[in-house]
Amino acid sequence: MREVWVALLACAWMTATSAETLTLDEALATVAAPHPDRRIAESDLAVARADREQVASIQDFRLYLDGTLASGQGDTGGWRANNIGRIVARKPLFDFGRSGQAIAAANQEVAARQTALFHVQSLRRIDIMARYFDVLLADMQYAADNEFMAVAYVSWDNAQDRFKVGQISQPELLKLEADYHAIRERREAGLQAVRSSRQRLAHALLRPGNVPTELAEPVLQGNAVPLADYETLLPWVMEKNPQVQALQAQLAAFDARIAAVRAERNPMLDAEVVGADYSRASTTRDNLSAGLLFVIPLYQGGRVDAGVARERALKERSAAELDKLKLELADSLLVTLQEIEWLRGSAGASADKQIEFRDWALERSRAEYEL
Repeated sequence: MREVWVALLACAWMTATSAETLTLDEALATVAAPHPDRRIAESDLAVARADREQVASIQDFRLYLDGTLASGQGDTGGWRANNIGRIVARKPLFDFGRSGQAIAAANQEVAARQTALFHVQSLRRIDIMARYFDVLLADMQYAADNEFMAVAYVSWDNAQDRFKVGQISQPELLKLEADYHAIRERREAGLQAVRSSRQRLAHALLRPGNVPTELAEPVLQGNAVPLADYETLLPWVMEKNPQVQALQAQLAAFDARIAAVRAERNPMLDAEVVGADYSRASTTRDNLSAGLLFVIPLYQGGRVDAGVARERALKERSAAELDKLKLELADSLLVTLQEIEWLRGSAGASADKQIEFRDWALERSRAEYEL
């Protein structure tokens, strides 16, 4: 009866474990979750869109009410009320490039933020995959260290009996004991890595209270796909990299903002319709009027020049960031291609031999234990 309960409990545990098994595809599906990095990028995009709407509203129709409460003394003597109430409708007609360049700059900024959001999503995918494989590697390392520790303990335990009958010396016994403790420390460190790697994966998935227990090992069929050479891939990387695209959009936005600041020297033309009422009648006052209003700037001090200088300085900073990024991408691409070649070449063969040797060492240790 006891064996039956043990079997049932084992089946129940296996069922629960399999139900909690996480696959790589399921992990990657959480990219759209509201992770803090994604929320920050979405907030930046929302700010850029709001700025664009604000800039575009410069050309909107405006309706407002103004008035004056006053009194004055006329030729007849005495004080009389001279109140004025007006309702004014005004629509900008031409600003000769001011709003157009500002809207163009805002559009480029929105494009940059959209690209930055896409870049964050790509980084999230990479981070999730890295954390996923960290868990798998930690599990494999812990399993190997755990078995090595068991074998080392048995060897040390057997050596104590052999030492008592004089078959081995004390230095040999101490070496076996030291080997066991070293492997046990490595195994404890591996256990900590198992726990910490799972927590990091849970945080990457935005599931801090739901640490995954079992992970399915993915089938990586695309690892053997042939790769182009460095000279072929480099232009493609420079063209498709989201960070490069975002910085290029920001540079275009700076150009448009510089043009918008310079356009503040240009005239402005508005259409205005006014309906008014007056407490004191006069032949020079109209109850309804319409006209064109124009402003021609003659002198604005150093405000425009200072604004242009500021935008140019910010543009130069972004241009330097772009040049730095391109250098880093070129280095990263070369290192990545070399690492792939190494993994496909000598590293793979070396790893196979290491696995073969470890399997042989474990089998030998088991055989010695059985003897």
